[in-house]
Amino acid sequence: MSERLRDITLALAGVFQAALLVQLQAREGRVPETPYRSSIGSLLRIDAPDVPAVFDGTAGVRLGLETLASQLAQSPQDAEITRYVVSLMYLERRLHRDRDMLATLRAGIERASAQAETFGATHTNVIANLGGTYGDTLSRLRFRILVRGEPVYLENPDNAARVRALLLAGVRAAFLWRQRGGSRLQLFLQRRRILATTRALLAEIGGPVH
Repeated sequence: MSERLRDITLALAGVFQAALLVQLQAREGRVPETPYRSSIGSLLRIDAPDVPAVFDGTAGVRLGLETLASQLAQSPQDAEITRYVVSLMYLERRLHRDRDMLATLRAGIERASAQAETFGATHTNVIANLGGTYGDTLSRLRFRILVRGEPVYLENPDNAARVRALLLAGVRAAFLWRQRGGSRLQLFLQRRRILATTRALLAEIGGPVH
């Protein structure tokens, strides 16, 4: 596989992983710890040397690769996951055009990164900071992502902060995807190549190949 297609697929898997984690957090109030830590960590690795390093290695988006493979290979797809992914990509494009919001977002992530050095990336204080940063920036746009789930979880402040932090991680992955040359048209036209690359990456890390 080409390095460019590999990078695009990994970044896209990062978007799908964040989308699935948002769904799980909203519906069940909990998520698998390893992919959660990887997705949150990707927000704090602003100056990572390459795409795999953003997610702390290819295995960091194993869940995202599995989700991407399932969505590309199966019909019907999970409509809610698709909606979250499309919405995250749209938010990223809006963010890219707003320099002031980008600056505010970066400052918030840098504050969270400093906190993480003391408490760890998924500490409640760090997640609250990231969730607040999302609330101060992307959630103020006219377009908002409507997250569906159980009220008992969505109304819990800590859980709500986790959801917002994961949405922010999804936007970060969407930015990386577009930066490496990804586009919605490409996703449509090169669906089979992306699926083949996804399966190859899963085989490399020993994950189930859909």
